[in-house]
Amino acid sequence: RRGYSSAGAAEYLHRSIVPTMHYQKSLPRLPVPKLEDTIKRYLNAQKPLLNDDQFRKTEELAHQFEKGIGRELHEQLVAQDKQNKHTSYITGPWFDMYLKSRDPVVLNFNAFMSFNPDPKSEYNDQLIRATNMTVSAVRFMKTFRAGYLEPEVFHLNPEKSDTEIFKKIIRFVPSSLSWFGAYMVNAYPLDMSQYFRLFNSTRLPKLNRDELLTDEKAKHLLVMRKGNFYVFDVIDRDGSMVKPSEIQAHLKYILSDNSPAPDFPLGYLTSENRDTWALLRKNLLDSGNEEALQKVDTALFCLSLDDFPIKDFVHLSHTMLHGDGANRWYDKSFNLIIAKDGTAGINFEHSWGDGVAVLRFQNEVFKDSTKVPAVSPQSQPASVDSSRAVQKLDFKLNDALKAGITKAKQKFDVSVESLSIDMIQFHEGGKELLKQKKVSPDAVVQLAFQMAFLRQYNQTVATYESCSTAAFKHGRTETIRPASIHTKKCSEAFVRELSKHSTEELQKLIVECSKYHGRLTKEAAMGQGFDRHLFGLRYLAQSKGIALPDFYQDQAYARLNYNIISTSTLVSPAVQLGGFGPVVPDGYGVGYQVHDDWIGCNVSSYPTRNGKEFLQCIHKSLESIFSVLKGKKVGS
Repeated sequence: RRGYSSAGAAEYLHRSIVPTMHYQKSLPRLPVPKLEDTIKRYLNAQKPLLNDDQFRKTEELAHQFEKGIGRELHEQLVAQDKQNKHTSYITGPWFDMYLKSRDPVVLNFNAFMSFNPDPKSEYNDQLIRATNMTVSAVRFMKTFRAGYLEPEVFHLNPEKSDTEIFKKIIRFVPSSLSWFGAYMVNAYPLDMSQYFRLFNSTRLPKLNRDELLTDEKAKHLLVMRKGNFYVFDVIDRDGSMVKPSEIQAHLKYILSDNSPAPDFPLGYLTSENRDTWALLRKNLLDSGNEEALQKVDTALFCLSLDDFPIKDFVHLSHTMLHGDGANRWYDKSFNLIIAKDGTAGINFEHSWGDGVAVLRFQNEVFKDSTKVPAVSPQSQPASVDSSRAVQKLDFKLNDALKAGITKAKQKFDVSVESLSIDMIQFHEGGKELLKQKKVSPDAVVQLAFQMAFLRQYNQTVATYESCSTAAFKHGRTETIRPASIHTKKCSEAFVRELSKHSTEELQKLIVECSKYHGRLTKEAAMGQGFDRHLFGLRYLAQSKGIALPDFYQDQAYARLNYNIISTSTLVSPAVQLGGFGPVVPDGYGVGYQVHDDWIGCNVSSYPTRNGKEFLQCIHKSLESIFSVLKGKKVGS
């Protein structure tokens, strides 16, 4: 049932029988892996990247570390973790990793996910879609804050656990025990501690380390158009949502405002080096812009209305990943971007949270705005005086600020111009066929990346795949290391020695890769990877002022953490595609989706790498793998 306000518009998405945070208290804690397991897993990941001499040296350093300083640090980490049962051992270090980084957030950290179009084409009008998505976003916020949002649960046996009867029983189990009740029916509640930062939140630039700000009292929305800033309330004095017809009227007013684009668009500052931006922000505050900045920082979220339609998927990716720099506020927890033709997407700042929280938000907003839209193409905006309700923010800029904006724009333009995004769709099969052949779809796509890089550059390099650890209290992510001795052997067989192997032998090699990748994925999801543990130990050494152990000064350690191929995947009915920039200057940023009968892949790169050619190699690799799995011979 929906709760209705006097306006007749639904205030909530739904009213969950089980309170939103019912499981949070009893979530299991993120385990600190055993040191010997971490070292073993680390060496397994190093093996495909090193020759025998290099590996021997790395192995020696790893075992010295395990017996010596590493053991001491590990014991300290375990003791510290026992004293902080309310959180996870990675939370503090991970926030610091993001917030202490001085690199611009654009291209380096912020990621994007674009929405599918509304199935009813007339609802893709910019004003209609902006209104409906804004209303659904406010509903999501209200539903979450009221505790009515369905808890996020991973169901392994939905027939048993995703049922009304189970929900009615579990809600009476005390919060301190509820997780165990879900576990009994093979359901895994996920951590929802990041969700509150979706709204009224921003990342504030500060010297040396940024800060996250959340102000849940603020009732206004920030809208950007042509680099201009507008705010209006979407929550009234009683805490009810403003009528959708009024929100529509205010957005229509903004879309028809003839104000020119500012000569010095402030948005560019959020794309700067964080220390540079921190100093400029101080100048902004000292120049009498405190109130305007506070409006920006505390707004529910930033709605960016672009004045151009989307040409194709590549243009879509560029628009959502970075846009023109003037019409975004990259520090907000997220920007909801809606182009002239109603194409929508989200660009989100990464320090506060991970893809899981943003994806849930997108799924709910897409479902709500398409299934029960608040306004239709026939709806009339309310006859209200929007010129009084909407406030256009003006900023007082001195010469130093104008120069700062000009410089930020120059830097932004240079970095964006050097970024290429390319994509492919592989239509010769997908998840269904791979599952039929009893291989993991994710493993096959990751194998294709390894094969492609070997084909393109004749080498195996450090590769990163992100895996959520949200099954644990305050879990973030863990790394899966897809490059293994198995993928190396299999890739070499396909790329270099195809004629030497029978189809059966090649099938065996693929199955071997799939099994090993499945094991790595399971370990990572269970908090049993090695990357976060080693990161936590290193962070601890630094925080205690201990000299950096030799283990971390090993070139091989640095190389493994220089991720030339960085990958992330998602599939959702709401999302068309997602992507991010390369994490190193000579890297690839690979976003991919494995659908039932096709595979999509987009790659970002800088001029030192050829993303188009890499994608051609991926396509060729997928063709070969699918051929072999179907029992056919591969054309070399």
